[in-house]
Amino acid sequence: MLSTPPALIAVVGPVEPPLLAAWVRHYRWLGVERFLIAFHFPDHVPDIRRHELQAAVRELDIIPTGTSTGPWHEHINTQLRDALRHRAGPGWHLLADADEFQQYPAPLAEVIAQADRAGHRVVGGLMLDRVAANGRLAGWRPEGGLDLAYPLGGHLTHRLLHGDPRKIVLARHDVTVASGNHRAPGHRPDADRICAVHHFKWRSGILDDLRRRVQHFSTGTWQEHTPAVRDEAGRLLAHVGQHGGVINISDPRFAFRRASLDRLPFGWPAEARGIFTSWRPYTHTSQD
Repeated sequence: MLSTPPALIAVVGPVEPPLLAAWVRHYRWLGVERFLIAFHFPDHVPDIRRHELQAAVRELDIIPTGTSTGPWHEHINTQLRDALRHRAGPGWHLLADADEFQQYPAPLAEVIAQADRAGHRVVGGLMLDRVAANGRLAGWRPEGGLDLAYPLGGHLTHRLLHGDPRKIVLARHDVTVASGNHRAPGHRPDADRICAVHHFKWRSGILDDLRRRVQHFSTGTWQEHTPAVRDEAGRLLAHVGQHGGVINISDPRFAFRRASLDRLPFGWPAEARGIFTSWRPYTHTSQD
């Protein structure tokens, strides 16, 4: 007997409505029926943009659980996410940011059933950063879709930003998940069944967002637990500054290749297992 589909838990910022619509369609196609979404809008977001996004989600037949405004302190996302998880109640929870499109090696119901049989209380994912074919941080046309606009997938977060590319994509309701959904203390995902998390972050407008993040965290306007998020943003800004405003897709470290939401990359299980099991926090040097 298959289990109930997981509740999708997400804290959503000021993304463009077409991205949110594509995201909802993707997870409904995977089998998700219940969406628990909370919006958080930093102070710079104009009222009209908030209203457009709230209207867009209602047109998708989803009633947002809550909306908050103000500084995006590092703890905000975790607090809102955990409140949504409490509201979702018992069962499996699917955790995904609005720019993360998860891709599983089997139908979602089978993935959960297998985890239940094996006694796993979490399922892991690995970020696959999606970028435009020329490396530009470009916009996209909804009629063309995300795959067409950002056809390359690689390991930018891991190998340029020195961020944690690991994700907890599914967790039982009583499993505590760390900030950013990167870890679940005391629980190890099955490293042989790592899903791909297609990360469509590198779109038009992201550089302004990163500059704002660096400024607010540096000045203390937004509170941070560690400088990790700010440092990652700074590395991306420095990289595009050195490469004429684009991501250097020819750098072999990033292993960019054609990617699609229709099928997992060739050799993904072994590639994902290798990164997932060997990743360690970046050691800062005096050159950072």
